[in-house]
Amino acid sequence: MSLPGPVLSPWLAPFDGTLTGAQLDTSPPKRAPSAKKCKKQREELVEELAELQAALFADDRYSVLLVFQASDAAGKDGTIRAVLSGVNPAGCEVHSFRAPTAHELDHDYLWRTARVLPTRGRIGVFNRSYYEEVLVVRVHPEYLGGQRLPRGIDAVDPEAFWAERLESIRDHELHLARNGTVVVKFWLNVGADEQARRLLRRIDDPKRNWKFNAGDVAERDHRDAYQDAFTDAVNQTSRPHAPWYVVPADDKPFMRLQVAEIVVKTLRGLDLRYPTLGKKELSGLDAMRAKLMAELG
Repeated sequence: MSLPGPVLSPWLAPFDGTLTGAQLDTSPPKRAPSAKKCKKQREELVEELAELQAALFADDRYSVLLVFQASDAAGKDGTIRAVLSGVNPAGCEVHSFRAPTAHELDHDYLWRTARVLPTRGRIGVFNRSYYEEVLVVRVHPEYLGGQRLPRGIDAVDPEAFWAERLESIRDHELHLARNGTVVVKFWLNVGADEQARRLLRRIDDPKRNWKFNAGDVAERDHRDAYQDAFTDAVNQTSRPHAPWYVVPADDKPFMRLQVAEIVVKTLRGLDLRYPTLGKKELSGLDAMRAKLMAELG
């Protein structure tokens, strides 16, 4: 099976490891469509996505894995909901990954995501993913203590430790792609000021208080470290068979449109086909039609 190529997009991260902090836009371009136009275009794409998902299920050769990573309040949940709102629930499943449980820590760090990968014909969504292991754990290496690794970060040069983890992720994604899982990764890149405004809205709006987590504010002190970790992760793992798209997230309607467009174009590129019947099967249909029509008189 040939590996599908990436969708050409201004947000597609380079494959040669040259992404820099200067390229991490958080605002849409000046000539971006209005919020109303973004919503209308997204809704049209959502309708097409529903049709493509039905073809994906019938074709039964590929599965699609959408990985979403972002800082807190960047809009992952809302984007997933907006883009996949028209997809048959039977053909799509969303998994959110928070701090690992004791049971998950008794396995390697790829286990908890590998066990819920989408089957052929289905779309799987990871709201956070195995990339947390080279993002939040890299910023907070003390979390490695709970993993009880036989060869921990103290046994090797720290940079070599993270390089090994990124190599494992590259190998994992290549294995998935070779076996029919189309991996598409999104970093929803929200700016520091916009993130602060969204966190304030969670504080000020009683209906949003439940969303607020004081830890989200504390993590803002590590923003530069997170950006460095993310940039390295993208440079080490963005490949044609598992591309990263770094989408500006300060404007939610624009961001959601970009994600929807990339997902739809990805599925368009799979050359999905409904199964066709042979002569024997078609003649059987003729016989069944005649039988049913006779019963109806």
